Amino acid sequence: MVQEPPRRTGFSGPPLVRLLARLTDTTFFEPRQDVPNRLSQWLGWADAIALSAALKGSPPSVPPELQAPPDAGQAEYDRVRAALELAIAGNERTATAQQEARLRAAARRGPNASAAVVDYASYRRRYVSLQQSMESSIATLRGRLRTLLASTSPQAARLAVVDAAMEQALSERELVLFADIPKSLEAHFKRLRDDAVQTVPVDGEPSLSSSSAGPAKWLAVFRHDMQRVLFAELDIRLQPVEALLAALREGKT
Repeated sequence: MVQEPPRRTGFSGPPLVRLLARLTDTTFFEPRQDVPNRLSQWLGWADAIALSAALKGSPPSVPPELQAPPDAGQAEYDRVRAALELAIAGNERTATAQQEARLRAAARRGPNASAAVVDYASYRRRYVSLQQSMESSIATLRGRLRTLLASTSPQAARLAVVDAAMEQALSERELVLFADIPKSLEAHFKRLRDDAVQTVPVDGEPSLSSSSAGPAKWLAVFRHDMQRVLFAELDIRLQPVEALLAALREGKT
């Protein structure tokens, strides 16, 4: 039996995947399997046992003193999200002045030097640092919301246990997938830089403003693109938290 090739047109994956596909000129295919079947391939036998125990076991009880006001979960979510968004936006701004100074100094050495002087290593370090901040802050928030959820009802407590088991089961896979993002952005960085080198003026001696305008512009484009990817990654990382919030709201209505 001849299998049909994966579908390529009209890709409707998450915004993060679509954004990376555009920036890196990468081809993504629509998966043939539905979500449950694909998810089952990510889980090992130990994960399956843990999930089964979470579904069949008795939900934990939460002492009354650990219960929180109805709006506590939303308030904590808003605080964590605002802090991470500020870190993403602020991190980009702190790098601008230093990079612009390096570009101006390199421009005096020739039209190509100003583009070649900036490498990707510093951007990779910043991206990984922000990923670590997201991972740590969201994991803490997710655990806190599970505690709040478990205090509302036995059914909600069971859901909290299942969420904890799912987080444990998928964490390694997620870590690998998210680690590929800064690697993918490097190709976009190099393409923008190479295009800037090829388009700088070569007729006569370029002025400081003309020789630095091209590289400064491509670097600003890359910083903006990296910021967009970080915000899209943040949205994906927060999806399990938003599901817990939805369960909390439903349990308190």
